Amino acid sequence: MTITAKRTWRGGRAHVIYTIVVFVVLASLDNAAVALIPSMVPRLRETFGVSTGAIGLLTGAQILVTAVTAIFWGYLADSRDRRMLLFTGTIIWAGTIGLSGAVATYSALFALQVIAGVGLGSIVSVSFSVISDFVAPKRRGLAMSFWGLSQGIGTLVGSLLASQAGAHSHAPPFFILAAAGILFSILLLATFDAPRGFREPELKELYESGKTYDYQIDTAQLVDISRVKTNRWLVLQGLTAQVAYGSLIWVPLLYQEKVIAEGYSLATGQQVGGIFAALFTIGALFSILFGHLGDRWQRRNLSGRAYISAIGILGAIPFFLIFFWVPLRGLQVTEGAGTGTFIPEVLLAIVTNPWVAAAFLSAMIALALTSADSPNWFALIADVNLPEHRGTVFGVGNFVNGVGRASGTALTTVGADVISKTLPPPFNLALGLSLFQIFFLPTGWCYWKASKTCPTDIEDVRATLRERAES
Repeated sequence: MTITAKRTWRGGRAHVIYTIVVFVVLASLDNAAVALIPSMVPRLRETFGVSTGAIGLLTGAQILVTAVTAIFWGYLADSRDRRMLLFTGTIIWAGTIGLSGAVATYSALFALQVIAGVGLGSIVSVSFSVISDFVAPKRRGLAMSFWGLSQGIGTLVGSLLASQAGAHSHAPPFFILAAAGILFSILLLATFDAPRGFREPELKELYESGKTYDYQIDTAQLVDISRVKTNRWLVLQGLTAQVAYGSLIWVPLLYQEKVIAEGYSLATGQQVGGIFAALFTIGALFSILFGHLGDRWQRRNLSGRAYISAIGILGAIPFFLIFFWVPLRGLQVTEGAGTGTFIPEVLLAIVTNPWVAAAFLSAMIALALTSADSPNWFALIADVNLPEHRGTVFGVGNFVNGVGRASGTALTTVGADVISKTLPPPFNLALGLSLFQIFFLPTGWCYWKASKTCPTDIEDVRATLRERAES
């Protein structure tokens, strides 16, 4: 492939922008799909006649399947047409999400959500492989912060869609999201599949001369990938971090239960609690700042990204604990009203009710600090691996992340059900979420270890690319 016709559509600036937008939206829809189930637990419990723990196991199973298949998708992304891989994966998850809105039994819903996980696995691995080729290392943290933020926005949209449109029936959120997925799978076919290493400084002259970087992964290189020391720490940190992150998927349920505990109905609790949970995610916007700071620190010190991730993860723990335990005393909303009424009432409560204000501020700070993790982890994966290895390493990392997240997601609700025998909602969930914060401690240690190995690994990648560009 030759990228020389700058004024044409294919590979030109407009085409690249179009491609990035489509990929970012797909990443958002991916996370919206995962957020649907946890954000309408009260409705699903009543509709299917199951416990919170059963719904937690369903969500955990989907996350685990997504993680397992991400390895397969990631390996294919390092050697195949990435557009068609994403198209196939999107059709799988969109189709099964749509069918989920029509089922009447828990077992059918479980099966469809697990199959959807196969398709969702393609989005996380393949789109990372593509995005990393569009971004130069000096801006990688900032760019990855926007990509990661889009996933957070997707979680926000999915949570709002489920809690509001799914308050009286579980079907509408599934149908709406499936339609969006199918639409963007069609738009995906017109995107630009950038050649690997497209924005690497060491390969700039190679591409400007009309040549290409033709290296692709094969199974013999898997041993070399495993020898990159930073990869080990970046993958291992996800096992513990994602146990804690996985538990956080139940924050909407925690706040729904808090509203119900104040005497409101199930439907009002689901809607108002969902609005609270959505507003709390505003803190994730700080990922842009921390992605930028990671870039600046990295330019001065190749361990900068690892340092900033460790600081953010460990610093967030006390604020999460405050956030879980603050009650919503004195909350005043209109029972049985709609979203248009609830939103201004919730916003008013944030500035007039000290309990609600404390919950909002602690959530903002906690999520702002943890937002340092995502963009810098993404950027480090790209920094310490050759272009043809990034999809595979990300897939492995996402698999380990998924194991941790599935465990945290499932065990939080199962544990909450057990705790509820002695501690009623919402305190059972608050205690369960608090216990899982301990998993952030070894995560910080892994980043400290990565800070010692990443400078050498980054320099090795740069030297290899320079050598290949000159050969």
